[in-house]
Amino acid sequence: MADGLTIGQAAEFVGVTIKTVRHYHRLGLLAEPARDASGYRRYGSADLLRLVQARTLAGAGVPLAEVGELLDSDPEQFTAALDDVHHRLTEQIEDLTARRDTLHRLAHGDRALLPDRACAVLDQLAALDFSPDYVATQREALVLTRALVPEVLDTFLTRLEHGLDDPEFVELTKRGLDARSWAPGDPRIDELATAFADRLLADGALPTLPTATRNRPSTATRYGLVNHHREDQEPSIARLNTLVEAHLRAAGIDIPHR
Repeated sequence: MADGLTIGQAAEFVGVTIKTVRHYHRLGLLAEPARDASGYRRYGSADLLRLVQARTLAGAGVPLAEVGELLDSDPEQFTAALDDVHHRLTEQIEDLTARRDTLHRLAHGDRALLPDRACAVLDQLAALDFSPDYVATQREALVLTRALVPEVLDTFLTRLEHGLDDPEFVELTKRGLDARSWAPGDPRIDELATAFADRLLADGALPTLPTATRNRPSTATRYGLVNHHREDQEPSIARLNTLVEAHLRAAGIDIPHR
């Protein structure tokens, strides 16, 4: 019997394919044994040990480009290199977990685009019998806020939460929704705008823009896209919002001009 194993036997004993063994040879992870008199390469115990080590490191997530250096390092270098691989694998796991959570959120509607706190506000709007169309509009506004002016999302949610816990504000908001069927010049819109502004000022929960946000050249555009979302479809609501903003600016609230 020939001394040593054929490549097929070596691969079988270690639990890899012949193609893998040859790939390790090409990468320099495993030296090619000398050929015997019959022209076959014969693998000894040292070759199999190296092959097992390379397979184990690769299976643990160590990039093949780094396996050879690891196998040839001293114990201290080996430990440090494994710590680095462990750190990178942890980051990859966290990234994959985040991706998995995103997929889970995609299967649950709003939770793909909004934090749980925002979803709770939308659920509360529905529970208070606001129309599905209004809830959808608020959902879109929250998504836009998170994307365009994320630094004010928390204060915006605080204002919504505070308002939804106030029956008078809820009733005032529903009256404002009735204005969608009014003509833009209807004098009731002026009365509603004054009532809204007074209520907002009394609540003291108006979102304020951070200094960095106020100084950003695109702030007014970003703000307009969020706060005036869908107004092109509802001229009376556009006028109502414009009047409310005017009242708030007159009271010293910093609201960007479109």
